[in-house]
Amino acid sequence: MRAEKTRPAPSDALARRIAAAPSAVPLLALRLPALERVAWRRGRRAARALERRAVAAFSRAAREVLRAGDLLAHDDGSDVFLAALVAPTRDGGAAAPVDARSALARIAAALESETRLDVLTGWSVADPARAAGSLDDVVDEAMLRGARERERYAFFSALGHELRTPLSSIRGYLETLLDERDVDAETRQRFVRTAYDESLRMTRLLEGMFEISLLDLRAGPAERACASLRQALTTAREACAANAAVSEVSIHLAAAPAVDVAIDGDRLTLVLINLIDNAVKHGRRGGRVVVGVDLDEPRFVRVNVDDDGAGIAALDRERVFALGERATTAPNGTGLGLAIVRLILERSGGRVELTHSPLGGARFIVSVARA
Repeated sequence: MRAEKTRPAPSDALARRIAAAPSAVPLLALRLPALERVAWRRGRRAARALERRAVAAFSRAAREVLRAGDLLAHDDGSDVFLAALVAPTRDGGAAAPVDARSALARIAAALESETRLDVLTGWSVADPARAAGSLDDVVDEAMLRGARERERYAFFSALGHELRTPLSSIRGYLETLLDERDVDAETRQRFVRTAYDESLRMTRLLEGMFEISLLDLRAGPAERACASLRQALTTAREACAANAAVSEVSIHLAAAPAVDVAIDGDRLTLVLINLIDNAVKHGRRGGRVVVGVDLDEPRFVRVNVDDDGAGIAALDRERVFALGERATTAPNGTGLGLAIVRLILERSGGRVELTHSPLGGARFIVSVARA
């Protein structure tokens, strides 16, 4: 069935067409997850009427965005709308439109305008062999990819917002030093130190951005790496010393054993800097941060980072690792550092856990494999 026809084909018909395709087919997927809520609140009749309007809007938008030979599909009673990009190109193959994301955005906008419901989008590539029976797995992959992309967009939006603050602070201090010629030496030194600390903060944010953009969890296993745990711990403590001094926090580092771990050294150092700096910021002023090493497990090395602050509520202990999320006890954080920590460790075969600290605050437990 062609995109210009009013009624999309059932998904099983689309699956058969994809199964007969000579090569993999790009698939666009859109969902209206609130349709079920409409059915529950206003009844099935209201939900079906809304669904019919969504189908009409979907078909109309697809006619404007896609090519004449591309296929549409929707099952009655479903909240999923599909478009298979099978129209032949000049070389006889199959390809997505010039900008598949733009096509998804325009079709989603039409659905949202017509239904006043949120639309989730995603895209994937349907292998003819896998699509022979059902498109369910391909649709799940598409929606998961869409969720990841939305998470990335949210991350970069949050990052841009966070960069404005230290950049404005740096500019303000430097403008003062340039404009005011009678600034005393002590004030000048303090302004320069503050601007320098803010530049370090920007550096950490940018390092986090590059880590997030380069870590692709859908890729194959990371290349083997090896790092000195002792060196990473020492470097991380030195990097956090300035912030700790401002807060009058002492960092106690246990005697680090001479052991190598299976993770890139720079990334391990960034993990430890994020956790120690987090402990300094959210610990008690004038308190202490304790970093310990546990070698009891034969295959893994554990590093514990403890603080004596307010701690993190049990309900927040998983949420704080998501991009842009913050604990209720630390609403002023960036929501980036802990997400970066988890992504780096999971990509390297390690893990991070959060629990209550014997010091009264939070304890982060990093587990990395021995080299």
